[in-house]
This record gives sequence, structure tokens and C-alpha cells, in this order.
Amino acid sequence: MTNRQRDNLIRENDPLVSFCSNCLSMSTRPRLVFDERGWCTACVWMESKKILNWDARQLELSTLLDRHRGDGIQFDCIVPVSGGKDGSYVAHNLQNLHGMTPLCVTVTPPLALELGEQNLKNFIASGFNHISVNPHPVAMQRLNTLGFREMGFPYYGWLLAIQSAVIRVAINFGVGLIFYGEDGEVEYGGTAATREKPIYNVQYMKDIYLEGGYDKVLGQAKIPESTLGLFRFPDDQELAKHPLDITHWSYFENWDPYRNYLVAKEFCGLEEAEETNAGTFTNFSQNDQALYALHTYMMYLKFGFGRANQDACIEVRRGAMDRDQAVNLVRLYDGHFPEEFVTLYLNYYEMDRSEFDAVLDRWVNKELFDKVNGYWHPKFEVR
Repeated sequence: MTNRQRDNLIRENDPLVSFCSNCLSMSTRPRLVFDERGWCTACVWMESKKILNWDARQLELSTLLDRHRGDGIQFDCIVPVSGGKDGSYVAHNLQNLHGMTPLCVTVTPPLALELGEQNLKNFIASGFNHISVNPHPVAMQRLNTLGFREMGFPYYGWLLAIQSAVIRVAINFGVGLIFYGEDGEVEYGGTAATREKPIYNVQYMKDIYLEGGYDKVLGQAKIPESTLGLFRFPDDQELAKHPLDITHWSYFENWDPYRNYLVAKEFCGLEEAEETNAGTFTNFSQNDQALYALHTYMMYLKFGFGRANQDACIEVRRGAMDRDQAVNLVRLYDGHFPEEFVTLYLNYYEMDRSEFDAVLDRWVNKELFDKVNGYWHPKFEVR
């Protein structure tokens, strides 16, 4: 679909936004496009996966694993984990189904939640080698605050560290293979650069996952370089000495977050929240830190879709929900302001409420929202 066709589609359906005709992905999502049916990139990929030659990709996986497989004594791959469903699922498969010896790595999140900490303990106790990495707390707070202000990304420092620090660990342990969970760009609608190739590099991390803000945020940090070691990617010379294969498990197997949850619950001790999570109708995902609720609220303010929309789209694509159900749930849950965590946020960012609200206001898409009685309300209708 050309940009002009897409613009026409948006104008025909809504003066502000259009929605995927199969799920509820919005035209405001970065790098998302629609086909002639009005299906979003993610739904087209869902359709393609039904006829994809997964056996061939399993052979690719076997070849990759054999290239890095050690003697069972040394670690032969790295799996970043939080104790949640996806990292647990990947680690379980590598260790128990493929005979690998993974080293699982957690970069401790800021404002960790009790349930997340318990799930991580349960995961480790289920039988995995694991280390926790704790980047300098002053640097983490500073980078997260800068990310909040300058990128509209409230845990930018942590997002950076779950990539840079993991790479540092891999190099220090002499491990050449890193497995993340799903490729969000492919699964949820974004660039197709990694759709047909499993391996990506540090530059791709900087450009896509860090939204091109790596140099900007680190350059503005104004803190001692000695505190930034775990936030700095190795340079090209160091990477040449220690080549890495960085990949996503979702390239090799049809990704299903709910299946991952069931496997993690059965084999890795995963516990879900007693109530639904802030801003959505699910209770089994992203239970590790309080800043995720702020992240999805800011996503809602910037693009018009929040946590419930993301979850509903996944459920529609996996055939567990029809579109009408999804619309009702998104109307009910999306755009929740995480009032329950505001005191934590103010203390962490060292802001008063007016300063905090001013940062939020800076990142609001004013074409999509009006402010009424101190809160932002959508001009558009989810349909």
C-alpha cells in the first residue's frame, strides 16, 4: 500500500486514525502498514505463519545450536530473563528440549514488583544457571529520567541495559549466542528486516529497539563514565574479537505468548497476578516492574493504543478472541492512568506532580487527545 492509499484509508475511516480490519492495530503505530484488505503488517504475518516452512527453520535452529554447543560444562548460550513467561519458555526449551547449557541473565529492573521478584526466584529454583546484573543505580536513575523527559520512554536506561549489559556478560563468559524471546517488529507490526534472517547486530538494536536515542541519552547523562560501563555497547573492534549471534526464538517457532505462559507456569513456577494488570484484562504478563504501566500509558498518549489494545490484538491473531470482543475490552481497559504507582514515580524521578504531568503533556499527541479535568481523553473511537 502506498502512503497516499494509506492516507486515503485513514481519511475514509476516521479523520484521526484507522484500525486494522482484522485486529485493532492502529495506523499510528510506528512502521506499521496496511494491505489492500486493511490488514496490518502483524496480521499479514500471522497469516503467513500458517504456511511457513517451520521444519526448515527448525533445521536452521539445530545448525545454529550445534555451532555454539559446548561440552555441557561451559555455558553455550545466554538467555535474558525476568522470571516472566517468555524468557522462561525460551530457557526451558533450550535446556530441556535441545540439551543446551544456557546462562540466564536478569538485569534488575527499577521499581521491581514483589510478584516479579518471586517469579524470578521460582524460575531459578526450577533449575537454571542464573546471574543478576545490577548496573550503577545512579546511572540507571539518570538514564531513565532522561529517557522519560527526552524520549518519552520512562525506563530507557533499563531498556538499554537489557541489551548492552547482556552483551557484556556474553563477551565476559566467552559465549557467542544470545537468545531473546519474540521479535516485536515482526510479530506486532514493524520493520521486516529480520523476517527472513535470524541474526541481527548491535546497530540494529540501537536503531530500532533504542529508537536511535542511544548517543543522545548517554551524551546528555553528565555522569561519570565509570558508572556507565554496563550501559555502553562494545565498540566494533571488541565485537570483531568476540563475534556474537544475537537472535529471537520467535524466528524458529510460531510464537504464542499464551502457550509460553502455560509452559512457564507448569515447568518454571510462574505465578500470575491475583487481579488484572494495570490497563489491561490479562494478569500473567509484565509483572516484574512498576514502570511498565507508565510505559504503556505513555505509549497510549503518543500513539492512541495502550496495553489492552496490544493484548487484545495478540488474542485476536491467535484465534482466542473475535474482533468485537477485542473492541469491548479495549474500550473498557485501554488508557488507564497508573495512579496507583504515581508516588513511586515521583520519588524515583525526583519530581513533583506538576513537573511529572508536564513531561507527560509534552509527549501527548494533541491530534488524538484533549485534556479534560486534568486527564487526557481520546478524540477517536475504538471500533
